[in-house]
Amino acid sequence: MEKAIIQMSMCAYRNHLKSIDDLVTTYEATRAGFVALALEKNRRATPYIAEARALQEAAGEAENAADLLKVKGIEMGLLTAAGLSDKSLAHLMPEDKIEAINGLIKNFLEPAGANFVEELVFRFLLTRGDTLGGSMRNVGGALAQRKLTRAILSTLTIAGNKYHWQHSKTKKWIAMTNNDSEIELSLRGISWESEIGNRTLIYNLTVPLVRSNVDLCLFNLAPSELVANKSSAIEPSVVAPYVIALGELKGGIDPAGADEHWKTAQAALNRIREAFAKVGHSPLTFFVGSAIAKRMAGEIWNQLENGTLSNAANLNQENQVASISRWLCKL
Repeated sequence: MEKAIIQMSMCAYRNHLKSIDDLVTTYEATRAGFVALALEKNRRATPYIAEARALQEAAGEAENAADLLKVKGIEMGLLTAAGLSDKSLAHLMPEDKIEAINGLIKNFLEPAGANFVEELVFRFLLTRGDTLGGSMRNVGGALAQRKLTRAILSTLTIAGNKYHWQHSKTKKWIAMTNNDSEIELSLRGISWESEIGNRTLIYNLTVPLVRSNVDLCLFNLAPSELVANKSSAIEPSVVAPYVIALGELKGGIDPAGADEHWKTAQAALNRIREAFAKVGHSPLTFFVGSAIAKRMAGEIWNQLENGTLSNAANLNQENQVASISRWLCKL
């Protein structure tokens, strides 16, 4: 089966790539990518703005900064304004939290005088801004995963293939419905039946044989046969023959980080090839990226031409995303 799949995938990239230039990210795509990131940042900031408004309203009951301690239901808001993150709170004793709030009131809110509520809200948003900044570091990857996921789901739907999808938090597999809008926001895996057999695609899975996280993993297995949630329990020698394709997905749009993304992806793909070669298997490898510079495109093209890479696509080109999605669904 492995040989048949390899033959099927030979030169599949030529369905959407005619030259090196097709891989290069255009200025227009870069600009659109930055706008998309800005919109996503605003979407993620919405809950924090709502929290700040709620804190402002509740804190308005206090006549002065010291009276904030008497207002019920704002302790978390006070702790956040004191500069404590959600993660840090898990390591603090109740007395530590009280000390942090007292320090906030004495050192910053009382000196603000009648504007203590305004000062409180500003400091709350400052800490929440750090939280938002942390979540935004991975937003490019999240947006990339959503875009590729939607393309794969669309490919399966128009082909008449029913699928199941795995919820990222509950890990439960859910059957396809007529209304699947926005399921890509909370999707971790997709499973379907092809003409060849069962297929399961999992995002961000630690593959035991490689001993590191892989962005996209396509298996010749049904979900019930793949212990995807306890990957360390999978016996490498047993699962290796069922790995069809492994890929790297890089959603960062900043041209300044393009080469670094490619270096990281290339190192990961090399580890994959070396690890599987040791047990006599050679799964297909592919790369999908948002920021692809000219020199980087040349390296990717050369690897496609010499067979090192099985497929590649620029995430900003709809036809390329659609083509590589069809390729994955046909394997």
